[in-house]
Amino acid sequence: MAIIVQAVVFTDSNLDDAIAFNDFCHNHQPPIAFIKTEVRGLFGNIFCDFGPEFTVLDVDGEEPHTGIIASISNDNPALVSCVDDERLEFQDGDLVVFSEVKGMTELNDGKPRKVRNTRPFSFTLEEDTTNFGMYERGGIVTQVKQPKVLNFKPLREAIKDPGDFLLSDFAKFDRPPLLHLAFLALDKFVAGQGRLPFPGSEEDAQKLISLARDLNETQGAGKLDDINPKLLQHFSFGARAVLNPMAAMFGGIVGQEVVKACSGKFHPLFQFFYFDSVESLPTEPLEPSDFRPLNTRYDAQISVFGAKLQKKLEDAKVFLVGSGALGCEFLKNLALMGVSCGKEGKLTVTDDDVIEKSNLSRQFLFRDWNIGQAKSTVAASAALSINPNLHVEALQNRVGPETENVFDDAFWENLTAVVNALDNVNARLYVDQRCLYYQKPLLESGTLGAKCNTQMVIPHLSENYGASRDPPEKQAPMCTVHSFPHNIDHCLTWARSEFEGLLEKTPAEVNAYLSNPSEYASAMRNAGDAQARDNLERVLECLSEDRCETFQDCIKWARLRFEDYFANRVKQLIYTFPEDAATSNGAPFWSAPKRFPHPLQFSEADPSHLHFIMAGSILRAETFGIPVPDWVQNPKKLAEAVNKVIVPDFQPKKDAKIVTDEKATTLSTASIDDAAVINELLSKLEHCRKNLSPGFRMKPIQFEKDDDTNYHMDMIAALANMRARNYAIPEVDKLKAKFIAGRIIPAIATSTALATGLVCLELYKVLDGGHKLEDYRNTYATLALPFFSMSEPVPPKTIKHQDMSWTVWDRWIVKDNPTLRELLKWLSDKGLNAYSISCGSCLLYNSMFPRHKERMDKKVVDLAREVAKIEIPAYRRHLDVVVACEDDDDNDIDVPLISIYFH
Repeated sequence: MAIIVQAVVFTDSNLDDAIAFNDFCHNHQPPIAFIKTEVRGLFGNIFCDFGPEFTVLDVDGEEPHTGIIASISNDNPALVSCVDDERLEFQDGDLVVFSEVKGMTELNDGKPRKVRNTRPFSFTLEEDTTNFGMYERGGIVTQVKQPKVLNFKPLREAIKDPGDFLLSDFAKFDRPPLLHLAFLALDKFVAGQGRLPFPGSEEDAQKLISLARDLNETQGAGKLDDINPKLLQHFSFGARAVLNPMAAMFGGIVGQEVVKACSGKFHPLFQFFYFDSVESLPTEPLEPSDFRPLNTRYDAQISVFGAKLQKKLEDAKVFLVGSGALGCEFLKNLALMGVSCGKEGKLTVTDDDVIEKSNLSRQFLFRDWNIGQAKSTVAASAALSINPNLHVEALQNRVGPETENVFDDAFWENLTAVVNALDNVNARLYVDQRCLYYQKPLLESGTLGAKCNTQMVIPHLSENYGASRDPPEKQAPMCTVHSFPHNIDHCLTWARSEFEGLLEKTPAEVNAYLSNPSEYASAMRNAGDAQARDNLERVLECLSEDRCETFQDCIKWARLRFEDYFANRVKQLIYTFPEDAATSNGAPFWSAPKRFPHPLQFSEADPSHLHFIMAGSILRAETFGIPVPDWVQNPKKLAEAVNKVIVPDFQPKKDAKIVTDEKATTLSTASIDDAAVINELLSKLEHCRKNLSPGFRMKPIQFEKDDDTNYHMDMIAALANMRARNYAIPEVDKLKAKFIAGRIIPAIATSTALATGLVCLELYKVLDGGHKLEDYRNTYATLALPFFSMSEPVPPKTIKHQDMSWTVWDRWIVKDNPTLRELLKWLSDKGLNAYSISCGSCLLYNSMFPRHKERMDKKVVDLAREVAKIEIPAYRRHLDVVVACEDDDDNDIDVPLISIYFH
């Protein structure tokens, strides 16, 4: 059996062998993608050659960008304007195609056209539309992604003429040519000595530097002015070491390159990438003896950083928040680095989640048999098998205000560093605030598909995570989702909402009513609004004489749902707003981005129609505990059952209320008759309840995206696609529906490995403790392009007063349980006149209130208990107060939070 090799990866090969193998791969038919990579201490490189002609099918992996057209001019070139609900992402030179354009139909020919002068909501089209029809309305413009052909040079040629290097750190723009020279010199050193340089050996370092000088002299126009002997010394000292963070980082990059070679998706690395992290070295000078091996598993790390930093790593007390994709990688890295593996060390990992099947592709410490188990426990156990000396404690607590009794003052104050491995912004912000409060370094990272970012939050040196945030994701207005969708995301959002309403919330409401009818009725009457009326109508529909008792009833329910959703509601909508309807100012109502809908005519011959009925009836039966017959999956028998359902004729309502206000937060309009309707519904419900068997309950269905046999995604995909068909929106397959409706954040192992490797390089700096701000690096990277952008963190904003200064990192501490008078005096001594002191939401003191002067000789802590009614937990040793101050010139001064210690 012949094996077709598409890509090979060489690690630690000498240059002559690599050139020979690369020549074979380059000239092979078809060419074999060749990737060479080396990690030497804090230095690494990658070389890629994917052959003489390699076609990239999709350069960036992003979905083609689209825009909804608002107008097109009859010009040369034509100006195209789009609606302003979403910025255009086109770039000059992009090719686009048009569809659904009314009037100027010549553009609907599917021919790709080039765009220029791109703006957020407009662009010019390289097309003379002077003689085209006049634009009327509608139209979608879609980017056409073009393949790209790359011509790689073989290693033999590229070594001499490397071209442009892929840059990672703009502070080191001149570094890649030097590292290119350094690795060539190292190859010559190994060829001559038969070994790599010894750690800490000045003699070997000087030999390497001499070889680099000689090579530099032969470079001609590429000769470097400075070969940086100090950098080459570091390179020589660590040449024998493969450090875990470097291996993780380069493994992530190379892994993605292999995928590119085999799939043609994403732009390959072209062709050399060099990287170093010499900033991770200890700040204090090291003696040759510091690098001496100790006959431990950490000798490679010691050969780069010395034994003192290794001891700091082992004694570190680290808090890892999260043990999912990032968390698993971090646990592996930390165990291999020896972090928290000493007698004084401790690694605490917490995660309140359990392992799901979909986690297994990237959360590599988990296996099939771990599904359903606690993530933190399984991950910690796997990390222990990597390094039995790891002192790890696994918790299942969510980190938040509700668990401050677990993660208390003593816990936070004892930490050396905090590492976030979270997947949501709110949790990140909370941990960030805790790190600010206790002045602990926070190492933050995140991934999104092939993209990743890292941020170092270092006490008193950098700004905190919450100081700069991305704007929140734009949410589609309620009326758009429910009545005027114009893309598949809107349809899937609606489908997910309907699924939860029909199959989870309504059965739960039924059970709430049946558990305590009088209390439920009282709650509905007290609410007295449209939402209460809607809830009761849904509950009544489940308990009335027409409730489902057989599977045929469930089919009837699903068939009538189809008619309601995809025929009647659309007929009502276009009855209320006909195609020629106008707004109050005379503009066409159905103008972009609104799409005019068309009702569906049910047909048992349409597989997608039948699939909706099948999924809906099966799930409806599950909520009622009705057995599902085997024949439901037989299209012919299912069609026969559906044909038995009598569907009433539709009659439009003349006074139907359809919300069109984009700012509306609810689609139910309040009515003065709500109270009367609620009473009538409750009366009907009471009558129905008497006809139910004792103990009758429904089974709410909680959406689970990862079980392919439960029909949840079948139902949601069918709901969304039928709705998309109403509005002539392109439909999606079940996998794409799962991705959007399941709100899946795309995660791949390669970008996760890259992010955690970069963070662990920063951890060396954090645990060493002597680094300046300019030594740290924040990173944004995307493996798709590939692109790296490393920069030093932003310093925190500084507030100055007299000879003092402080930042967001400062918290003033006042000990010995002072009185209010003593606290005011303490501030006055700093030139600050406090006019207001508050604790929580309660005011303890204000200089404007005469009665507050009676509180002057009371302890601040006692005032908080007495006035603010604050109960101070037994584990808490201090109380925080917010003080508003002025200077002597009556200027407001923002002072830090003040902590009053009473123990």
